[in-house]
Amino acid sequence: METVGPASDVATLRARLRELLMERAIRHGHFVLASGLTSSYFVDKTQITLMGEGLYCLARVILDQLEGMGVQAVGGMTIGADPIAGAVSALSVCHGQKLDAFIVRRERDQPGTRQRVEGPLADGARVVVLEDVIGTGTSALAAVRAVEEECNARVVQVLVMVDRLQGGREAVVEAGYDFAALFTVTDLGVEVE
Repeated sequence: METVGPASDVATLRARLRELLMERAIRHGHFVLASGLTSSYFVDKTQITLMGEGLYCLARVILDQLEGMGVQAVGGMTIGADPIAGAVSALSVCHGQKLDAFIVRRERDQPGTRQRVEGPLADGARVVVLEDVIGTGTSALAAVRAVEEECNARVVQVLVMVDRLQGGREAVVEAGYDFAALFTVTDLGVEVE
């Protein structure tokens, strides 16, 4: 595929992101997932979220998804959502959206501010919770609860890069939140177990 950059349209960036995910992130073998479940494949998301081209494509595609939603901030559970939220926030300035970023700690910060949610998240802000890869949805819903309880934020959507199709979408929707995935693992050529 041709080189992508600021002049690339979103469809081209999305296609390149899918290509990069298939080439770099999908691993086959025996893996134990964060949920404790075992799997014959793994989505090594850092191969995308810590790669300049991959992260640019991802952030730009997410910005396109967020257009018109009236959100003020994006973020999610550390460490997976951190690079995504930072990239989306920085890139949003170039596209007139000016979104802030936030991160949610797994546990409350002990020294310093003792906050669980870090970043310039205003009380009552409309936010999108980002997730790199969703399995059962536990991590995404923990982030949702944290920003609602600690920042009085209104979660407009949970947006993920890849849905493993392990019930995460259903858990998020059942909890009363809008859900969107840029790709499912089947979109990336993985046969669901």
